[in-house]
Amino acid sequence: QVQLVESGGGLVQAGGSLRLSCAASGRTSSSYVTGWFRQAPGKEREFVAAIRWSGGSTYYTDSVKGRFTISRDYGKNTVSLQMNSLKPEDTAVYYCAVDSDYRRVILASRAEYWGQGTQVTVSL
Repeated sequence: QVQLVESGGGLVQAGGSLRLSCAASGRTSSSYVTGWFRQAPGKEREFVAAIRWSGGSTYYTDSVKGRFTISRDYGKNTVSLQMNSLKPEDTAVYYCAVDSDYRRVILASRAEYWGQGTQVTVSL
């Protein structure tokens, strides 16, 4: 079992920045991948970014490339999502998730373990 706790959401004006963190505990593995997903009201959950624990390869959905950066603090088992130049359309509940298969995370927006979610609201 892996437990995930997200933090860092909030309200920010368009053009501003927020940093989300996802702390993992439990039976973690160096083969895991951490993904960030978001779900806006009335919309399906969508993949945002992911990082593979081994090697640190990163993946982003097109709409956030150049604005969001995913990174991992190996010592703290924490993955962060730095979000810059935020837009109102980034408003959503953001979830972090962990899985052993990066393809399942990136291509199918699926994962075995999920956090509780944190609200990000971007105002005009």
